[in-house]
Amino acid sequence: MKKFKFHLLTFVAMLFTVSSTFAATSEVKWTNPDDYRDIRPGESHRKHFKERTFNTLEKHFAKLAEKLPEGQTLKIDVSNVDLAGDVNFGGARRYRLIKEIYFPKMHFSYQVVDMNDVEISSGKADLKDMNFMSNSGLRYRNKSLGYEMKMLDDWFKDTFK
Repeated sequence: MKKFKFHLLTFVAMLFTVSSTFAATSEVKWTNPDDYRDIRPGESHRKHFKERTFNTLEKHFAKLAEKLPEGQTLKIDVSNVDLAGDVNFGGARRYRLIKEIYFPKMHFSYQVVDMNDVEISSGKADLKDMNFMSNSGLRYRNKSLGYEMKMLDDWFKDTFK
């Protein structure tokens, strides 16, 4: 019985290893992030806010890439980010004010390659969601960068039908 359990666990572990080896992945490069239009924090430290923002967006690109066929890699080179809202100063405090006139924007180039690094598709994306506050079905309503993630979802759906 012990031998059977050992072989079963080994087989299951092997399945997870093999499937993750061929799963679609993503790579994100942040080109000149100090020149981005708006990646300023409200109440938090600028460096930590930028790291959290990049980390959140990288995870979201990875989640989107999982929808691609196995073995493909989505390579993203981000050249500009303008988050929804604008940071205003209210006395000694800073806060991000979300209004229709401060819509999210993101500019990047993308490339999808196969396991042998052969290009399958590529292009540029100049995204902006001027109607971001009217989307009543916002999946990421209570999430940080929800408007930006929704905008990326729409881009991915339109680009990789």
